[in-house]
Amino acid sequence: MSEIRNLKPECIWRNFYALTQVPRPSGHLDKIQQFLLDFAKQAGVQAFKDSGNNIVMKKPATAGMEGRKTILLQAHMDMVPQKSPESKHNFETDPIEPYIDGEWVKARNTTLGADDGIGVAAIMAVMEAKDLRHGPIEAVITADEETGMYGANDLPVGELNGDILMNLDSETWGKFVIGSAGGIDVTAELDYKEAETDKEDAALKVTLKGLRGGHSGLEIHEGRANANKLMVRFVREAVEECEARLATWHGGNMRNAIPFKAEVVLTMPKENVQSVKELIDDWKEDFIDEFKGIENTVEFYAEEVDTPKTEVPAEIQDNLIDAIYACHNGVVRMIPSYPEVVETSSNLAIIDIENGKATVKILARSSREDMKDYIVKTLESCFNMAGMKVTTAGSYGGWDPNPDSEILHQLLKTYKELFHEDAIVQVDHAGLECSIILGKYPNLDVVSLGPTIRSPHTTTERCLISTIAPFWELMKKVLEDVPAK
Repeated sequence: MSEIRNLKPECIWRNFYALTQVPRPSGHLDKIQQFLLDFAKQAGVQAFKDSGNNIVMKKPATAGMEGRKTILLQAHMDMVPQKSPESKHNFETDPIEPYIDGEWVKARNTTLGADDGIGVAAIMAVMEAKDLRHGPIEAVITADEETGMYGANDLPVGELNGDILMNLDSETWGKFVIGSAGGIDVTAELDYKEAETDKEDAALKVTLKGLRGGHSGLEIHEGRANANKLMVRFVREAVEECEARLATWHGGNMRNAIPFKAEVVLTMPKENVQSVKELIDDWKEDFIDEFKGIENTVEFYAEEVDTPKTEVPAEIQDNLIDAIYACHNGVVRMIPSYPEVVETSSNLAIIDIENGKATVKILARSSREDMKDYIVKTLESCFNMAGMKVTTAGSYGGWDPNPDSEILHQLLKTYKELFHEDAIVQVDHAGLECSIILGKYPNLDVVSLGPTIRSPHTTTERCLISTIAPFWELMKKVLEDVPAK
């Protein structure tokens, strides 16, 4: 794996490799926080952990550049912990295993963590560099971005002095992002009294897996299959046609990841087991045909298991199935002025039904507050009709584009000078922390950029090696040419 450290530019790849060796799944950040503080001490720059669990670093200007504007570099320290079904990886203790596959860097059976480890590695490269010319530089490496942008939300006001914010969490080289969608977590819950299972019934554990999954912001418009939405189609028919009963349901594990796997345990009269298995075969054929060209590794199968002692009561079961079936998932509409960009969407991310409790977790996104409210009320209405309590949390606003941004125009000019082609300016549906930071520091001039990363939040996450060197060249030149205050 160490050959990753020998890629060019060495300053970024060496630091990225070091990050892959430190466990940093969202919600478990003690190790990475200490690693970053130790790094800053060794690099000779000021650093501290703030009250929002973010790591802040500050580096003074090089001689003669003290009068330049202060650039604030920003990335997030956590990563999405996704692994292949056969992987034994423990994200809280085990290092990531990166490797080179042709023109890409990938990880063995897990997410790579280039989202946003590459951004953090770039910040580290800037902080340790002795040969860069730059004005004052600050960096904030935020906590738990992937699970609710908690670090950005808890960022103290008055802690930073930056004039320009360069967010390093975009994922297509040659594109500068100047706006992004807001988001909100929607949770539907229901407590129920379990019913006793007929002792003569049989049970099957039904597994749907092998789907591509993906980032619920960047890839929600690609028509990828949602494991929960596919599973509910089968479950409803099994209940209606084969006298099946729902005992448990577990699908998805991250709000911002399209679920690629779901498992249910169904009970049924023993004489109907074969009918359910045949139904699974039929649905598998349908799913493969329906998602031809999008999902190429669909697995859908049943295993006979011990009959559970309890199951979901029939009326509750039917209401839950109806609500999951009716729940909106995917794109609501595109931005009228940017018709290639999703405006509003929802991701039916997580379903857990077991032990007398049903929980459904959804991430809704929109670049318009009124449409964000619309999709929330749509979801709330759906689950209220099933008798579920719906709550919201972690709301953050969209980032309104500023096409007159000074740093944007400098980046466009420098990009053209360095690479002899025009960069693209875009608005993203994926949520970025820029809007939250702008809420606390409204005078910042903001842009987001990064090298090319594909399939974040999945086990096929990969970083395009050839985009790291130009990304670094651009960063160095922008730091050198930062305007005067």
